[in-house]
Amino acid sequence: MLDARPVNLLELHPDFATDPYPAYAALRERGPVHRVTTDGEESFWLVVGHEAARVAYTHPRLSRDWRRYGALATGLPTPTTLESPGNAHMLLADPPDHTRLRRLVSREFTPRRVAALAPGIQVLTDRLVDAMLEAPERRGDLVDAVAFPLRLTVICELLGVPDIDRDAFRRWSDEVVAPTSGDSARAAHREAVAHLTGLIAAKRTVPGPDLLSALIHTVDDEGDRLSEDELLSTAFLLLIAGHESTVNFLCNGISALFSHPEQLAALRSGPDTLLEGAIEEMLRYDSPVETSTPRIAVGDADICGSVVPAGGVVLIAAADAGRDPARYDRPGCFDIRRGGRGHLSFGHGAHFCLGAPLARLEGRIVLRTLLTRLPGLAPDGPPADRLSSLVSRSIRRLPIRW
Repeated sequence: MLDARPVNLLELHPDFATDPYPAYAALRERGPVHRVTTDGEESFWLVVGHEAARVAYTHPRLSRDWRRYGALATGLPTPTTLESPGNAHMLLADPPDHTRLRRLVSREFTPRRVAALAPGIQVLTDRLVDAMLEAPERRGDLVDAVAFPLRLTVICELLGVPDIDRDAFRRWSDEVVAPTSGDSARAAHREAVAHLTGLIAAKRTVPGPDLLSALIHTVDDEGDRLSEDELLSTAFLLLIAGHESTVNFLCNGISALFSHPEQLAALRSGPDTLLEGAIEEMLRYDSPVETSTPRIAVGDADICGSVVPAGGVVLIAAADAGRDPARYDRPGCFDIRRGGRGHLSFGHGAHFCLGAPLARLEGRIVLRTLLTRLPGLAPDGPPADRLSSLVSRSIRRLPIRW
């Protein structure tokens, strides 16, 4: 059994909120699993290292079903929003429920549907870059100018969501990923659910060629279909959670290129041969998802020789898995020629991210467009307003010049 005394991550590394990698490396040297805390009150079990993460992602005693097993949790309170509508999605389910939900959603969220978005994503990217280039001082913020509006527009068009209040959407997304308080998180959840409930009702009456309309009407070979709450929850998952991670991916990756100008120069000179590898290295080097959705140990769980006790809340450090020297040569070195596939930034096993193909498609289009149309693209100061929640590694402002 592991030492029950939690390690304070902020004491282990004071800059943990902006750069968690030294703390993760220090923990990894000691073993694959640790009880940790950031505030001295709530604690959880953190899995570090590539192999331990792979084991934990598929461990039969680690459950994502908080509705069923939340009462077992120790160290962290069960979020009250879990009992609210909008949480009956596959991210919070185990097989066979997860298998059923993913099957129904994947029937409509197909590679063909994703590939069909490419021309529209290119047009939208060009339009956003056009608007950015109008700035007379030839500088701007890549998050507000391109990354955030692109991802918001793409996911809204995919789902068939009409014009949405961007400020409200960003607030909902931020509160889901990094709640500022219990009351704020509950308020954001209620607002997002109310918006989607009205939208689903409208699409039942007047369906369109969009994914949400298709999900409303999809029926599998056995006559199964999504319930009302499952439909609402799936829309919530795709709209809110899917948005955040892709914006992080784009901004973290471009920031890494800025920090390694020789890699940016190489990519500029050979995008046709290096773009795919650059996308994977961006994902490996600074994962947009720092840790996985919390899991609950429904029984004592052995992870590479370390046993998490029943009731333990487990986070899997996907970001650290990409920096494990047992898996990658010189893992702290950013190298777009590495061929970094095998990273865990999209998860592993049954819960591997359904939106990974769309995220990669957006990354390829945005990166190629920026390299082509902004040959002088460079940072205009350091990234700012990092939002760290032990779940998401995000940049809220990325100043650029061209």
